[in-house]
Amino acid sequence: MNRRDVLRAASGGLVAVIGLGAAVWSQVPVLPKRPAPTAGDAIGWIRFKDGAYELTLPRVEMGQHIATALKQVACSELHVAWDKVQVQLHDTNLPRVKATVGSESVAQFAEPLAQACASLRVAIKEGRDHGLVTVTPRPTSELSAFKGEGVVGVSPELVQGRDIVQGRPLYAADMVGADMRHGRVLFAPVTTDVGSRPVKWNAAAAKAVPGFVALVEEVPGPRGHTVGLGIIARHPDALSQIAEALAIEWDLDSAPDILDMEAAIDIDKALSPTGLKNAVMNDPVEEGAWDGSFRYDFAFAPHGQIEPRAAVAEWQNGTLTVWTGTQDAFYIRDELADRFGMAPGNVRVQSMRVGGAFGGKVLCRAEVEAAFLARESGTRVKVQWTRSQELSRAYHRPPSSHRVRFRLSEGRLTDWDHQQMSSHIIFTSAGIPAWMQAGTNLAAGDPGVARGMKMPYQVARARASYDLVRLPVHSGPWRGLGAGPNNLAIECTIDEAAWTLGADPVEFRLRHLQDPRLKAVLQRVAESSGWQGHAPNQDSTERKGRGVACGIYKEHSYAAVVADVSVAPDGTIRVTRLWCAHDCGMVINPDQVRAQCEGNLAWSVGLVLHDGLPVSNGGVVADHFSETPIPAMPEVPKMSVNLVERSHAPSGAGETVIVAGPGAIANAIRAATGMRPTRFPVVPSEFAL
Repeated sequence: MNRRDVLRAASGGLVAVIGLGAAVWSQVPVLPKRPAPTAGDAIGWIRFKDGAYELTLPRVEMGQHIATALKQVACSELHVAWDKVQVQLHDTNLPRVKATVGSESVAQFAEPLAQACASLRVAIKEGRDHGLVTVTPRPTSELSAFKGEGVVGVSPELVQGRDIVQGRPLYAADMVGADMRHGRVLFAPVTTDVGSRPVKWNAAAAKAVPGFVALVEEVPGPRGHTVGLGIIARHPDALSQIAEALAIEWDLDSAPDILDMEAAIDIDKALSPTGLKNAVMNDPVEEGAWDGSFRYDFAFAPHGQIEPRAAVAEWQNGTLTVWTGTQDAFYIRDELADRFGMAPGNVRVQSMRVGGAFGGKVLCRAEVEAAFLARESGTRVKVQWTRSQELSRAYHRPPSSHRVRFRLSEGRLTDWDHQQMSSHIIFTSAGIPAWMQAGTNLAAGDPGVARGMKMPYQVARARASYDLVRLPVHSGPWRGLGAGPNNLAIECTIDEAAWTLGADPVEFRLRHLQDPRLKAVLQRVAESSGWQGHAPNQDSTERKGRGVACGIYKEHSYAAVVADVSVAPDGTIRVTRLWCAHDCGMVINPDQVRAQCEGNLAWSVGLVLHDGLPVSNGGVVADHFSETPIPAMPEVPKMSVNLVERSHAPSGAGETVIVAGPGAIANAIRAATGMRPTRFPVVPSEFAL
């Protein structure tokens, strides 16, 4: 059956035939706007009425418990009890706020909120109980929250904590309603760079599935040259049955340009004696013999969030409302307005609690699909991606290939060269067409790929550079962007330099560090773990080793980690203990900062042992977590997190420990086995006896 015959075959069900001019995704993408928050903005976040306060959270709550931290700031600055401030999640009727990315929520939003609350407190004390308050800026030293007063520095009851335990609806996927329908859009299993469209399907078989409501033809996909087929059902369980019954055949304009991604980013084929195109450090490093040269390869890796993306859309009188778990409701609004040719004021996006994102829920995908299906069906529609869609259609951490070399003299590093081939992170292929990406390559490279390549160690001559390849899979922001893989490559090589000299790796690092805060966390973790060197402890059945690593995240937050591992005769690796020291400046909520550190440590286990998304012939071939696993509870060891609290301004905790945890685990494997892990995730058989 072809596309036009579907109208006749689906009698009794709703079928919309939509021309490609309707809501086609533009070749020129909508770009996110990310204004820095000000105290003037913040006065719109806090409201006093009838003796109580309402805080409209300017950030997205995705498990980092920023709702709790900012409520702590508000209560402390207003001088009121915890139950006097109620928190609600924002929608796009709030003046635009910056996307929830980059571990910036406390660092950038706590002081503006405190300034606004201080001015509101004074206004109320003066007897004003209505109207708009003008913020009078105060030195941070005069702000109660930044003096550690009130509920700052303690760990009160979590905002929405009881709701989570009691199973109350908080997420877009939780939304229900008798009038709501469930939708899905099916696209060809190829990159959006390849034009594709459905050409044949079995509408009669789909209609026979109980719960079938409609087929929606010619749903426009990203950048306008991919076309999908929409399905709508009365209940979500019917969607997969309908999709299978359709048995869609696809027409493709071409094949992906690159089928072998490992070959496309092979660093040794691209290695340059003067460094690659984009320089991060650019000292004139001399060629010649190197004392150490190591190659590290990182697989394409998914975000691994538990909640697949979901959105609910409803049209009423020419306006569109969307409920979604997104890191940037305003960007979603702008995208939807652009897609449907509407004024932004006619689109409202309500942010919902997000069940994990890690950089992966910024672009507009499920939202536009829900809006399109809702418009064509005339009903409220929920779209929730399957795990298979989440793995194949979302963007993920790009694969990368690194060559790191060093030269030593008189017990010190004298020359350093780190070259990397990867794909795009900030200028993601999931949102930017090839022609625009080529321009960013020339003008700016990709700061996300570069993050973490500038190492903190003092070396006489240091060079770091990278180049980029557009791949047939979508790559983009992943927790810490390039900081995880880049710091892992650096910390492994620093460790090898210490091995080369027979030096203690903690002492060797301290020898090359000048930053007092980084030295302090390294010394603290060495003390708390009882560090006595990383000499392996061998016996007949089990090889044990200890490793250390440290680093700076975004030049502001500091972490050091010690790891213990055990390696079985068949090469199976267990991380048995982790210690962490962390410095993110002033701490608003110690329990939640520790929780962020623990999350990063668990992620570190995943980066070394699990994180890989299998691809074949230029496409993802995984459908479930079983094919791209995340660490299971038994694999997460006992952790000790030591917060090095300082008077410095808060600098962000959400992603910091990713700069040190993976390196410590990899270095512990080296200590246990005498073999340097160089491919991640590791292949256990390579470490078998």
